[in-house]
Amino acid sequence: MATAETNRSVAKSAQDDCAVIELRQYTLHAETRDTFLDLFDREFIESQEVLGSWPIGQFRDLDDPDRVVWLRGFRDMPTRAEALTAFYGGPVWQAHREAANACIIDSDNVLLLHPANGLPFELDARAPSGEEETVRGIIVATIGYFDAPVDDEFLAFFELDIRPALLETGAHVRASFVTESSANNFRLPVREGEQVFVWLAGFPDIEAYQRHVVALANLPRWRDRAAGDLQRRLMAPPEVLRLFPTTRSRLQGCPSSAR
Repeated sequence: MATAETNRSVAKSAQDDCAVIELRQYTLHAETRDTFLDLFDREFIESQEVLGSWPIGQFRDLDDPDRVVWLRGFRDMPTRAEALTAFYGGPVWQAHREAANACIIDSDNVLLLHPANGLPFELDARAPSGEEETVRGIIVATIGYFDAPVDDEFLAFFELDIRPALLETGAHVRASFVTESSANNFRLPVREGEQVFVWLAGFPDIEAYQRHVVALANLPRWRDRAAGDLQRRLMAPPEVLRLFPTTRSRLQGCPSSAR
């Protein structure tokens, strides 16, 4: 059984080795989501980590009972190709792929990203396999779409205007990402040619998120300036995913340090 010290060490390794991120949205057959996530949390976490592929978070989409969203990270693009080749050609996936694929209708909705500020982001301790742990809050992913690569001006706008407004109204910003421009180097599809900025915010529960939405809409500097500035920069209204983590997700709504 993993000790707390071992768990922290693995979390630190995962944090340092996530310079390339996949944000994956899966459409599943009706009433198979729990089966898929139970299989994932039991079989597909440690078996990927030993190969250099780091499952960061696994989530139920609160607005779609047939959708799973998850993220995994890699040290760099060559490591991604090596790790995915080893995993999908290896014994664990071969043993469980039929059960996993039987749940999946579509797995091609994938964005390839990297951390927006170039720095590691915070990950949480994870419950060892087979142990129960209370889920800590929810994650809300906001995906903004642009007609050109996200530039330093927008990154500064996010840090100086958006992030402070989010924090002031109760959001805990867990991470932010932009499109990774490298060509896809593994056979699994990704959405190439799209330019996005993604931020992940944590909340203790759905009620806290709803209070945040109201408070943000009524925050004068957001209402009078920042919201309009954001809208003008985007191609369309942002996509918002309200996500409930599994117990073994390394990304929870409330970080371990907040407990």
